[in-house]
Amino acid sequence: MLSLGYNKLSGSIPHSLGNLTNLATLYIHTNSLSGSIPSELGNLKSLSDLQLSENKLSGSIPPSLGNLSNLATLYLDTNSLSDSIPSELGNLRSLSNLSLAYNKLSGSIPISIGNLSNLVYLNLYKNLLSGAIPYEYRNLVKLTKLLLGHNQFRGPIPILRNLTSLERVRLDRNYLTGNISESFYIYPNLTFINLSHNNFYGEISSDWGRCPKLSTLDFSINNITGNIPPEIGHSSQLGVLDLSSNHIVGEIPTELGKLNFLIKLVLAQNQLSGQLSPKLGSLIQLEHLDLSSNRLSNSIPKSIGNLVKLHYLNLSNNQFSRGIQIKLKELIHLSELDLSHNFLGEAIPSQICIMQSLEKLNLSHNSFSGLIPSCFEKMHGLLCIDISYNELRGPIPNSTAFRDAPIEALQGNKGLCGDIKGLPSCKALKSNKQALRKIWVVVVFPFLGTVALLISLIGLFLKFQRRKNDSQKQQSSPVNTRGLLSVITFEGKIVYEEIIRATNDFDDEHCIGKGGQGSVYKAELASGEIVAVKKFHSSLPGEMTFQQEFLNEVKALTETRHRNIVKFYGFCSHVRHSFIVCEYFEMGSLAVILSNDAAAKNLGWTRRMNVIKGGQLGLLVAATKVAWGKDLLMNHHIVVIQGIYQCYIRVFSKKRN
Repeated sequence: MLSLGYNKLSGSIPHSLGNLTNLATLYIHTNSLSGSIPSELGNLKSLSDLQLSENKLSGSIPPSLGNLSNLATLYLDTNSLSDSIPSELGNLRSLSNLSLAYNKLSGSIPISIGNLSNLVYLNLYKNLLSGAIPYEYRNLVKLTKLLLGHNQFRGPIPILRNLTSLERVRLDRNYLTGNISESFYIYPNLTFINLSHNNFYGEISSDWGRCPKLSTLDFSINNITGNIPPEIGHSSQLGVLDLSSNHIVGEIPTELGKLNFLIKLVLAQNQLSGQLSPKLGSLIQLEHLDLSSNRLSNSIPKSIGNLVKLHYLNLSNNQFSRGIQIKLKELIHLSELDLSHNFLGEAIPSQICIMQSLEKLNLSHNSFSGLIPSCFEKMHGLLCIDISYNELRGPIPNSTAFRDAPIEALQGNKGLCGDIKGLPSCKALKSNKQALRKIWVVVVFPFLGTVALLISLIGLFLKFQRRKNDSQKQQSSPVNTRGLLSVITFEGKIVYEEIIRATNDFDDEHCIGKGGQGSVYKAELASGEIVAVKKFHSSLPGEMTFQQEFLNEVKALTETRHRNIVKFYGFCSHVRHSFIVCEYFEMGSLAVILSNDAAAKNLGWTRRMNVIKGGQLGLLVAATKVAWGKDLLMNHHIVVIQGIYQCYIRVFSKKRN
């Protein structure tokens, strides 16, 4: 036995070592030896253990090593060996451990290695090997460790269902393909498997839940579809589960909450949906949780705050809504928190400041509003922050993270200010807001009101003008009063005589009001009913003005029905008297009430506003009917508008309370 490992030996390996024919063990590993491996080492027929790893050896592997028929262990890893692996190594029938990892070996791997039926450990990790993994490798039934990752292997892998002794498998970072559910089976001793960065497809088999010793399952960055099988929750020893960057759909199984030893859970960049199960809060050993870039929705469960050992939490690029309801004060070990690109709202909770271990915080592209908590100034460990594209306002906290943040990390918030390049100062922003408020009050609101009034007046004028033209055309033709019908059903002659009797031929004793067109009388009929009678001034022979006004008012009242217009009973057109009969109101008119100080005080402000609204609406309805009548002159438009205006003046001029 010759053991010179873990020293600082340099130079090349002496060729004369090939003369030690009785040598069984040769350890020269972990030194600084350089040059090539002497082919003379192939003369050591008794050699069972050869370790030259962790040196600076270069060149190719000598084919003469295939003569070492008693060799059980061959470690040449962590050097700079190049060229291809000699097929002569397939002659080492006693070989159980072969490690050529961390070199620059290229070409395809020999099919002959599939004949090494005693092989337990095969490590070709991180080389430049290419081609397909030979089908014959499925015969290595004693294999416990298969490490072929970080190469350039292509095509499907051999079906490894019969390699039930496997404990550790690394095929990651290649270009391998094949159905992941068909190439593997149940491995009772498997603790680690990494198939990431390949092109595997198919669905994840539920058989992985029947590997009781499994601690790491990494299928990330492939083309895997389907759901996450709930049976994975039965792998009670699982510490790392990484299924990120695939096409997995459905909800996250609640059974994952049973993985009490889980340290790392990464399901990012899939198409997972639904609500996040509160049972994930039972993963109390979890240190790394990444569920970003999915379609998870609803609120973030409060139970996430139970993950007290969490160092990394990324829930970005989902559809989470509402506010942050996590018990942040429990996450005292959290160093990175990313909740960006969601629909989170409300204010930023001040509980974030309790996490003194936090170094990176990303809340960008959400709907956070209000002020930024000033307690950020006490977070001395915070190095990086991004609050861009929210609805935040107010001053930026005086802390290193905010002062050193690029403007891109703060932009998209219209109300932020501070002494940071790219943001307005808080004093200037306050002055601008006050000036803008004054502009709205003094200029904008009055201007908008004026524009609206002008538009209304112009519209009315154009409408009235068109109606005036129609009226002038029809004024030239005589009015056929016989075409007007009474709206009451009783005998007109009897009613006419009754009203003459009740008013004593319109005696001033019964007069209750006078106007420009006529006088209003109170008439108590024989039946006991009381009505108001408006008698129009008698027209002179050949003068049509008063007669036209009478007909227009009758027509308007017969065609208009509105709760703010007095009820109309009928009319009479006679050579002596022309009058209309309406409902009588005991309290009199609005003008009478407001002219009396005692009555005006009883008319409160709210009632006056209701009078204005109701009266205005009623006048406008009547004005529309009358003013757009075919026979009305233009001066009546002005009378109607003046009536509305006088209504406002009378109510407001009597504001006593």
